[in-house]
Amino acid sequence: MSSNIYTTYFADHREQHLSELKEWLTIPSISALSNHKQDVNRAASWLADHLKAAGLEHIEIIETAGHPIVYADHLHAPGKPTLLVYGHYDVQPVDPLHLWETPPFEPTERDGKLYARGATDDKGQIFMHVKAIEAILREDGKLPVNIKFCIEGEEEIGSPNLLKFLNTSEAATKLSADAVLVSDTSLIEKGKPAICTGLRGLCSMELSLHTANTDLHSGSYGGGVPNALHAMVTLLATLHDEQGRVGVDGFYDDVEPLSPAMKTELEKMDLDEEKLRQGLGLESLYGEEGFNFVERVGVRPTLELNGVYGGFQGEGSKTVIPKEAHAKITCRLVANQDPQDILDKIERHLNAHVPTGARIDVRQKEKARAFNIDPDQPFLQQAADAFERVYGRRAIFTKDGGSIPIVETFARALSAPVVLMGFGLPDENLHAPNEHFNLENFDKGLLTIVEYIRSLQA
Repeated sequence: MSSNIYTTYFADHREQHLSELKEWLTIPSISALSNHKQDVNRAASWLADHLKAAGLEHIEIIETAGHPIVYADHLHAPGKPTLLVYGHYDVQPVDPLHLWETPPFEPTERDGKLYARGATDDKGQIFMHVKAIEAILREDGKLPVNIKFCIEGEEEIGSPNLLKFLNTSEAATKLSADAVLVSDTSLIEKGKPAICTGLRGLCSMELSLHTANTDLHSGSYGGGVPNALHAMVTLLATLHDEQGRVGVDGFYDDVEPLSPAMKTELEKMDLDEEKLRQGLGLESLYGEEGFNFVERVGVRPTLELNGVYGGFQGEGSKTVIPKEAHAKITCRLVANQDPQDILDKIERHLNAHVPTGARIDVRQKEKARAFNIDPDQPFLQQAADAFERVYGRRAIFTKDGGSIPIVETFARALSAPVVLMGFGLPDENLHAPNEHFNLENFDKGLLTIVEYIRSLQA
């Protein structure tokens, strides 16, 4: 268990810390909406002020073409490791507003949980790092390692300007570190900590299919001309086989097989697939044959249809043969898959399978590589030990099906291991109405971060 001095410190300051966090959560720092630009700037300024109050130095609000990056450091531990803490202070939009039980920017405690947009993703988790540093400085008088903070305001829109910043010589010097610490992931479940060792990459495209130069009357033309919706359904059906595998030539060429050690680690998650199925109201789960649910969503690549539309969609009936149809496609990528290579392979497949009488237009969109790290890396092992000292249970090393593109960029640009040490829970409604943060993990998370930072000085 964590040192009694910190247990007492955080207990004594709990109400003050929660009050400060709630103040930050009232700022609607929605990066995707231009009318909230001033709110995003306010959230950045709020963070800068609290980093300074915590004892951090060289506080800087770095302006970008979009929303600012907040930097701070405390570099008074010569010969000791340097840890870069990354996170984001921007939040998702709140729609649909009517589904929130309490207003999204009026933080409310209910049943041991703090409800507000940004509570778990990611203000609550970043705030814990600020307070952990503050606690160590106040109780020990110094930090056992060197600390840097890089907190951005555009993660929810793809980190476009941080990505640009990371490619500059200024960033190479300012952000250089022995390891990067990120708290933007979750535990497996209550009391069961995890450290993510892989995030899937991402690529996307939009597909339009055209037939005639106008919609046509089904009575006059039905059975004699191609129907854009029929053609689209036929084309999309070629993207998978009956075993749930992606049917695009070469799609799996760069996918590495799951190692026995990683398979054993994933089995420790002990996921109840039947409980999951029932909870989702499904007749059955689905996916690539030969893999279980955890493997399908963590270590295997996917190709998904996110939207298919065309023709008449209003109330009632309209006997029309539509002239066009559209589809949105995304892939989650793993290991060594190159997003550009995958997009090109899918586009070639689509062009090779266009139904008679149709023509298509493909627009390639997002591209992000997958992130992977060896769980034997010492920084990760020490993080797992820190979890065990506080939670009484060593963290399991997992693979996460989601994508945080900036993580792979940090690892590559800084040549540093990234430690994904999150304190959320999977059911905390991040990106959805009634987002919340379990305060048990707020309390334990503070102690775990302190344990981890203090363990790195050896």
